Amino acid sequence: MDILGTTLRVCVDDLETSIPFYEKVTGGQALRFERGGVHVAAIGFFLLMSGPKEELDILRKVAATIAVKDVDEAHRVLSAAGAQIIAGPVPTPVGRNLIVRHPDGTVFEYVDRRTDA
Repeated sequence: MDILGTTLRVCVDDLETSIPFYEKVTGGQALRFERGGVHVAAIGFFLLMSGPKEELDILRKVAATIAVKDVDEAHRVLSAAGAQIIAGPVPTPVGRNLIVRHPDGTVFEYVDRRTDA
């Protein structure tokens, strides 16, 4: 499984006031989308999320987002290694994702940029 990088997940009260800081720090521009009532801005290695408390409480349980070349391959490798697949793979606005609990209990999101599935 090819791991391409990680993204730090940050839950914020106000996405619009948080974005300028992260754009300045990273030198990048926010890629914005919405999913399940949560407003998201991907900026460099940061994923800012804002929305209903109930949704953010769930999202806070995911330690990090890990970019992989292929979510299907990640699914196979992680399952064979003893990870519990919680959800996915499912399509997202920017690719596909998979939510996994590692044997130590840590929950991660694995994502790819493939949109052909």
